[in-house]
Amino acid sequence: MSDTEIEQGTAPPEARQAAQDAPRPKGIGPLGWLRWAWRQLTTMRTALILLFLVALGSVPGSVFPQRGQAPEDVVAYLEEHKTVGPWLDRLSMFDVFAAPWFAAIYILLFVSLAGCVIPRAAKHYRSMRARPPAAPRNLKRLPQSASFETDAPAEDVLEDARKALRGKRFRVDVSGGAVAAEKGYLGETGNLVFHLALLALLFALGLGNMFGYRGNILLTEGDTFANSLSLYDQFEPGRVFSGDDLPPFTVRLEDFQAEYETEGANRGQATDFTAKVHYREDPEDAEKPYDLKVNHPLMVGGAKVYLLNHGYSPVFSVKDANGNVAFEDAVPFLPMETRNYTSEGVIKVPDAQPEQLAFYAIMWPTAVTTEDGKQIVSAFPGPLRPVVTISSFKGDVGLDDGTPQSVYKLEGLGKTLQMVKDGQKIMEPGDTFELPDGAGSVKFEGVREWASLSVNRDPGRVPALVAAILAVAGVVASFMVRRRRVWVRAAAGKGGRTVVEVGGLTLGSPTAEFDDIVAALRGPEQDGPGAGPDEGGSGAEPVDDGQGDEPGAGRDTGAADESKE
Repeated sequence: MSDTEIEQGTAPPEARQAAQDAPRPKGIGPLGWLRWAWRQLTTMRTALILLFLVALGSVPGSVFPQRGQAPEDVVAYLEEHKTVGPWLDRLSMFDVFAAPWFAAIYILLFVSLAGCVIPRAAKHYRSMRARPPAAPRNLKRLPQSASFETDAPAEDVLEDARKALRGKRFRVDVSGGAVAAEKGYLGETGNLVFHLALLALLFALGLGNMFGYRGNILLTEGDTFANSLSLYDQFEPGRVFSGDDLPPFTVRLEDFQAEYETEGANRGQATDFTAKVHYREDPEDAEKPYDLKVNHPLMVGGAKVYLLNHGYSPVFSVKDANGNVAFEDAVPFLPMETRNYTSEGVIKVPDAQPEQLAFYAIMWPTAVTTEDGKQIVSAFPGPLRPVVTISSFKGDVGLDDGTPQSVYKLEGLGKTLQMVKDGQKIMEPGDTFELPDGAGSVKFEGVREWASLSVNRDPGRVPALVAAILAVAGVVASFMVRRRRVWVRAAAGKGGRTVVEVGGLTLGSPTAEFDDIVAALRGPEQDGPGAGPDEGGSGAEPVDDGQGDEPGAGRDTGAADESKE
């Protein structure tokens, strides 16, 4: 039997047979898929997921060293982890906040919040300007309701209700024999302010990342720093930063002072650091003094200059084999430990003739010998008795070929640079060491101190602070204020009296504010003798549910207090 043949008696009725030429349903098309993707992206669920991903993506930036903050630590990590390190580097684990995947999450979060919050804000604005919703048909079905009778005309009752609700800062509308009132939009406003502030915070962070910069410098006492790219020891520019954007300020380190505990169990613990600097906003301006302290930055040229660290810079003068002064300067030493600031450093003398010289030195700020007399240690972080030990080298220091080197490390040891035999010496300030075989001499002149400064310009800092404050205020408002609606209906009843019905609806638990409104509408005559069950007695007690009042509710209770009097 062919595919088109159907056994007699098994075919479905003609009415149920599909049309042979009926067109198949088409897909939603590219435009439909784009609309679907946009709706999914702008949901609050997606925004929360992206916010979680941003937080999760920031974790590697705290676990692994980052090139922007500590490039030397990244190099050390790659050397120690030769297998895992390159893979982590391919995934941008050492430059997380500049990684393409982190930028993609960040941008998607920004777009998601904007597409979610901005339409909500527009809708909320229209709702605030709209009239309160009309009264429901049956007010007794609301969570809070009350009814009573009065001799006052219905028009007077509605007017009194309008005034009472106005006095409690409700938005009021009178129509159809009823008063509709509403307030509490501040709660939803606070919620929107929080999300808009979060959006502004993301924008401010992106602004700072694009147009700001951050750089570190090391200044020895007496040195001056001019705000130029070439003078930074480390510089991290923003995405669209240009070197022409650097303001022409200068900072000179006049003196660095560190204070330490001198007695007791905390002897040697730092109590205060002060870098006395002089700065100019512009090269033509006069110098201004400033005491730079930890957490007290200097504001200059639109940037903040922070005090980060400090150390020692021993001063050396070196003469070559010809007796010429080939080097005379302070050399920054890096601390080997931060308790007593034992430090190490190198001196490179490429101008020495006929052979270049180099020295490796260790400095103890307050040198003492151990109990066995075999070692020298530092007993105090302050420079009470500075001592250095010198190890001498000669040969090629490797600077002539233009290859960049670390100023804190000697290259080519044992290859192009050979140790001088008997070239070790322990020196105090003023001592001179004559190198063997007339290779030259080195003199320990004294000790200066250096300070490490961070120059940080972030144009998004102030907007981010304002956004954070608004976000906190929005959260507080969203939790403290609830939406409340009240309706009052008055109509002629039996016996010529006016029947008044009051209903209330509160987002969350009912509040006592409704009882104050009912008491104000009843008036003093409803509380006197003869009030029947339908006039405020036990048979028509307004619903309270035993709930307490919300913060700020019942601020205008003058009418209720007068009725109780």
